[in-house]
Amino acid sequence: MTQVSLLSISVFVVFTGISLYVDMHFNKKDTQVSVKSAAVWSVIWVLLALLFAGFIAVTESTVHASLFTTGYFLEKSLSVDNLFVFMAIFGSFTIEDRYQQRVLNFGIIGAIILRVIFIFAGTSLLLLGAWVNVIFALFVLWSAWQMYNQIGKDDEKIHDYTNHWSVRAAKRLMPVYPYLKDNKFIIKHNGKRHITPLMLCLTALVVADVVFAFDSVPAVITITQVPFLIVTSNIFAILGMRSMYFLLAAAKRYVCYLEISVVLILVFVGLKMLLDFFDIYHISPAMSLGVLFLVFGGSVVLSMMYPQKVN
Repeated sequence: MTQVSLLSISVFVVFTGISLYVDMHFNKKDTQVSVKSAAVWSVIWVLLALLFAGFIAVTESTVHASLFTTGYFLEKSLSVDNLFVFMAIFGSFTIEDRYQQRVLNFGIIGAIILRVIFIFAGTSLLLLGAWVNVIFALFVLWSAWQMYNQIGKDDEKIHDYTNHWSVRAAKRLMPVYPYLKDNKFIIKHNGKRHITPLMLCLTALVVADVVFAFDSVPAVITITQVPFLIVTSNIFAILGMRSMYFLLAAAKRYVCYLEISVVLILVFVGLKMLLDFFDIYHISPAMSLGVLFLVFGGSVVLSMMYPQKVN
């Protein structure tokens, strides 16, 4: 951080803190996020990132501003993978749309904290990350299979999570209440504090983001080795993820073939991680983004050509 001025660091902390507070203040209600709201906030976060790039150009240098902007848009493009995995995780927990906003609000805070820790932890984590990627790739492929089996079964909500994979794993470590309790993450039951399935869903989202950081952070490091620029580009990209996710979630209400496209994208993401690990074939970020837009765009076109009733 010594490569930039204390003023730049201070302004970044205050600027992002205020922006995050305002965002969450206007999006704190347990309601379904509209397309308009998601689109507006997506644009706002991009504009704020560009505004901060302008500030860096004035206080530091145009070179630093250029590196920040490049890292930001690279990180933002790589984060598209996260959105589809987030959708699969919410689907696995059958979390209602009105509670997803609360989960993502806290998930963004958790992701920011762990990303910063990850970046400053050093390259030793990158060695561990290779094996983490394999495990997570298998989890993504399993999620794709589970999501495929749930297509057309949106009305089948989980009420008792006793046999859910997350509860079976977590109850060995801490008390778990196997039912959703409104929007609560922790409740008091029989005199003891228990976490709820909503907390387990939040944990899964944060862990997913950190695992993806094993790929995205090194990609940004290839652009710049200035810690301040790595951290700021990552955080600005994360801050815009919530609104980007709700754009995708909103599309689900209008694009009847979206679920099958998400399944295909999850399979692609899982296979891409395995191909990278075994050094069989490296799929560039540009190619990956192209595949995602091709599959997603195809689902939109098919929905327009062969419309069906969307639940």
